[in-house]
Amino acid sequence: MSGGPEPISAEGLRAVQEELAQLRADRGKVAATLRGVEPTGDRADAADELQRASEVTRLDRRITELEARLREAEVAGKPSARVVGVGSTVTVRFDDGTEETVEISEVAEERDLTLVTYDSPLGKALLGRHAGETVDYETPAGAASATVLSVGGTE
Repeated sequence: MSGGPEPISAEGLRAVQEELAQLRADRGKVAATLRGVEPTGDRADAADELQRASEVTRLDRRITELEARLREAEVAGKPSARVVGVGSTVTVRFDDGTEETVEISEVAEERDLTLVTYDSPLGKALLGRHAGETVDYETPAGAASATVLSVGGTE
């Protein structure tokens, strides 16, 4: 990504919010088991408690990361309508002449084939580009290129 505050696509925002809600729920469940553990017990009980405490720490770290990502997206505002970035919708023409409008996203979802992640070969090639530019990238089948026809932010 660019190193500065990054916008987030509508789909990326939804995915981050869903993951955050799930992590908070999971954390609540695990943390509740820590409060109910008796201070006395055998080594297996102590090891289990330590493992749950480690899980709470892991969940807390991920929650903090996602909250920071949401704050960053808020500061960044909407995606640019001129330069391809995370959250942009981009219409491209591929080598075979087909045209497709894709959204540059942080997450890929199987149900939505129009999402292109920013760290995929095509996503990396498109970031920072403008309408009229041609990008080269690698696919499993070999080298490919696409021409950016238009750039727009998501609503």
